[in-house]
Amino acid sequence: MKNLLFGLAASTALLSPAFADMLELEKDELTFGFIKLTDMAPLAVAYEKGYFLDEGLFVTLEAQANWKVLLDGVIDGQLDGAHMLAGQPLAATIGFGTEAHIITPFSMDLNGNGITVSNEVWDKMLPHIPKMEDGRPQHPISAEALAPVVEEFKNEGKPFNMGMVFPVSTHNYELRYWLAAGGLHPGYYSQENISGQINADVFLSVTPPPQMPATLEARTIHGYCVGEPWNQQAVFKGIGVPVITDYQLWKNNPEKVFGITAEFAEENPNTTLALTKALIRAAQWLDENDNANRPEAVEILSRPEYVGADYEVIANSMTGFFEFEKGDKRDIPDFNVFFRYNATYPFYSDAIWYLTQMRRWGQISEPKSDSWYDEVAKSVYKPEIYLEAAKMLVDEGLADETDFPWDSDGYKAATPATDIIDGIPYDGRAPNAYLDSLPIGLKGEQRVVGTEVEG
Repeated sequence: MKNLLFGLAASTALLSPAFADMLELEKDELTFGFIKLTDMAPLAVAYEKGYFLDEGLFVTLEAQANWKVLLDGVIDGQLDGAHMLAGQPLAATIGFGTEAHIITPFSMDLNGNGITVSNEVWDKMLPHIPKMEDGRPQHPISAEALAPVVEEFKNEGKPFNMGMVFPVSTHNYELRYWLAAGGLHPGYYSQENISGQINADVFLSVTPPPQMPATLEARTIHGYCVGEPWNQQAVFKGIGVPVITDYQLWKNNPEKVFGITAEFAEENPNTTLALTKALIRAAQWLDENDNANRPEAVEILSRPEYVGADYEVIANSMTGFFEFEKGDKRDIPDFNVFFRYNATYPFYSDAIWYLTQMRRWGQISEPKSDSWYDEVAKSVYKPEIYLEAAKMLVDEGLADETDFPWDSDGYKAATPATDIIDGIPYDGRAPNAYLDSLPIGLKGEQRVVGTEVEG
């Protein structure tokens, strides 16, 4: 836990030009939650570099046990805001699971996840993976290489189990996407059966991120999808091999968001702007000068009050490369992106991708119109707050005007087929056409009834 002291705030006020134009805050003592993952970095940096203080905010950062505890904390007011799975505000707002109107004025990062399998599974996959001239596996690795292993387990009467961090997590949807792209069915949800395992070839279940390596080692699961540093931890412990990063799955895909209740934003508009300003500055710092600050960021994150993993483990993904098998380090400079490519702007099209995956796998049980997807996205993602905060930073000389998409309508250009592992492009303006283009998953009027897909 980190507590900011008034004396430090006073001394910072004398030094920081940002205080000259400080907003009149409705609430200045705030508690934010996070899960121990490297992509909580903007919160840690905003605290450690004094950006919250520059805005007059006295912030406490508190690690949470799991994503459900974190979400409940925001909803019941124990937390003023939190590092969230992008699916959490969307799912809560539409009433899947817990019902509450959560919004986000700030996207925390792009990429940052990986899929890891046990050593046993990796050895079985290897004969089915193409090799490069130097004998190393050719990346990205398709789930087609996993299919014979899953079939072997099935023939032996054993379930093939994999872990993900939460039913509405990016990790759940990315793992499902990778499996389906390789011809493996990850299972459906229904209103009566929320296991997500209806008709599954591979059985997915929830495991909190820090517990992933131990659960793999115990052979309760045979692989998992998680954020860093928990894929690299499997490499360091010698218990598993990452087979693909989400950057390789979908180049510059959206990841976490900063979530607050709509009520908090309405009651505390200036405080919301102030915290968004601080987070933007933190994201800038993390990416500036070609990631020159990343070693310092890794040192901060390695502290026990934040991620608490070894410096070397966190550095393995945060500093421009990623280690697959032990010794097989490959350059992936954009594995973690915090500000480049408009990473912090809350695009409606990002929200809609998550909603399409909820529909694809039955979490949204009924068909929805394209306009419904647009309306939900706009009720949760708030680029107008983000841009107002960004304009203030530009006016204060703390940000470059060219770094922000002032003229955006909230939708990214369609992601080209070449940037996605299955070669299927994504356009957030046409969610139903996108769902129709995916070979595995619900589309059109289809519904899951019992164990059957009807319609």
